[in-house]
Amino acid sequence: MVIKDAEFDSLLPPLTLNRRGFIATGLAAGFSLAAGPAVAQTAIKTGSQGLVAGPVEIPTNDGKMPAYRAAPQGRKDLPTLLVVSEIFGVHEYIQDVCRRLAHQGYLAIAPELFARQGDPAKYSDMASLRAEIIDKVPDAQVMADLDATATWAAAHGGAAARLGILGFCWGGRVVWLYAAHRPGLRAGAAWYGQLGGASSDLKPRTALDVVPHLQAPVLGAYGGKDAGIPVADVDRMRVALAKGPAAAQASRIDIYPNAPHAFHADYRPSFHKAEAEQAWQRMLDWFKQNGL
Repeated sequence: MVIKDAEFDSLLPPLTLNRRGFIATGLAAGFSLAAGPAVAQTAIKTGSQGLVAGPVEIPTNDGKMPAYRAAPQGRKDLPTLLVVSEIFGVHEYIQDVCRRLAHQGYLAIAPELFARQGDPAKYSDMASLRAEIIDKVPDAQVMADLDATATWAAAHGGAAARLGILGFCWGGRVVWLYAAHRPGLRAGAAWYGQLGGASSDLKPRTALDVVPHLQAPVLGAYGGKDAGIPVADVDRMRVALAKGPAAAQASRIDIYPNAPHAFHADYRPSFHKAEAEQAWQRMLDWFKQNGL
């Protein structure tokens, strides 16, 4: 199967994936070895020693939403980071990211934001996944679910006044939107999130559109060889940020010239270790600089 959408095509290894090879997602499903031997060689596995880590349920305005939480054991008033997944949901990579952050002293929590629309693990091709789940998730629902997640975290060891967000790919776009939505948010980190693109009734604004409304500074990490997010879009975003409000002007976008899309995804061939490690450290420094 060949995907014509460059943004979604850049999420995948350069090969045809069948159902067995597709990235299985969801809290219980974990993920399959979509990239073969590359996964075994590069996938980071972070232990949970000294952590409280595992699935939780978040009350929302229409039921309970699954999520994965990791936090240092026995500690309270923790700086909280919302972790927003790629289109594949809260699979093992995202859970591992939460554990990495917990070892840095954060309460990290990743909500399953596709729970109402369906389970990405049941899809064997990207076109159907996009049409039947991803495109049906309203931005307003995502914002409300993230607010609910922040409320839950504040009642379970998190410091309500020390809230940040990070996200990858699909979640990277969400970071920009949430930074314009959430009063009191300290900072965001957007990993290769779409900046422009078409709008729709469910997704009325792009990241570029919300720049005038940013309430928290965002650090962007983008690949110079990302087939789905042209450097020209990044340049447009930089210009918009420079003309925006204080939070926009305090934002920063770093381009990693030799990195493709999903260069932090250590379970796929797109992983670039040096750039991923550099961008990760810059993100941690960014959160610290912004009181997290």
